[in-house]
Amino acid sequence: MRRYGKNPDEDDVRVRPNSRGTRPRSSIRPKHEDAAGGMVLTIDRGRLTVLVDDREIIAVKARELGRKSAVVGDRVAVVGDLSGAKDTLARVVRVEERSSVLRRTADDTDPYERVVVANADQLAIVTALADPEPRPRMIDRCLVAAYAAGLTPLLVLTKSDLAAAEPLLETYGALDLAYVVTKKDDLVAGRVDAVRERLDGRTTAFVGHSGVGKTTLVNSLVERQRLTGRVNAVTGRGRHTTTSALALPLPGGAGWVIDTPGVRSFGLAHIDPSQVIHAFPDLEPGTEQCPRACSHDEPDCALDAWVAAGHAEPARLDSLRRLLSTRERREGD
Repeated sequence: MRRYGKNPDEDDVRVRPNSRGTRPRSSIRPKHEDAAGGMVLTIDRGRLTVLVDDREIIAVKARELGRKSAVVGDRVAVVGDLSGAKDTLARVVRVEERSSVLRRTADDTDPYERVVVANADQLAIVTALADPEPRPRMIDRCLVAAYAAGLTPLLVLTKSDLAAAEPLLETYGALDLAYVVTKKDDLVAGRVDAVRERLDGRTTAFVGHSGVGKTTLVNSLVERQRLTGRVNAVTGRGRHTTTSALALPLPGGAGWVIDTPGVRSFGLAHIDPSQVIHAFPDLEPGTEQCPRACSHDEPDCALDAWVAAGHAEPARLDSLRRLLSTRERREGD
């Protein structure tokens, strides 16, 4: 029998049977202690653009990663040609532990989770006040996803020159959300200081359905420009030019913006409703007396007595229940 090395055993080497000239297949994966650290900026057809020091390199996922995938925002370890020269290729050999993961599903019945971005600490929910009309259910769903991922939500309202922001802001008043109101002309002219102040020192993922001006806003914030396209406000059809997530640095190293593709839906099949209560610290202690597996919207829910006793405002409980009910309602309702 052909032998390899010094006394290989089944713990570290598997030899393919009935195969001549084959090499041993080791189950011991290299540690790559000398790998360089980088950040995934974007992914296109299996090729990852990774920022290593001040160079953008192209890399592929190494075989030893198995099914583990890297996403935009991931901190990774890479080996190979790290020069960034044309036609060079490196390998991503390790995905570091993530501080946060923003996920969504295609719809509320799809069990397959799609990771949107990793390691963000803020979610900017971009919504137009007109053309297209606001979709509060979409905002609610993004809020639920943000709370479940541990991200701080930021409501960014665009096109205030076409409609007033106050009616929509009143809907979310009890949530005490941070928000910024912008005009279309301000975005085009780059007058976005109010938004930039909210992004300083943070990694912010931008989400929003097509046509709300999300990519125009991102272009006003960063030095590298993304293409924009016209999308029909009624049908949602047109040039959806943001087709992949892209991480972009803010000028002066003040933070990161991650522009994500425009979405028509934000499924929450992966969300455990019990995660949402953590975003309501004034209500969470009141759940201790709730029946097991309480939905927080049933006759025996202890939160009603908690609010009646003056521990929290009724509007806060209404907001919690509205968010928890988003999985049972379509976004356009």
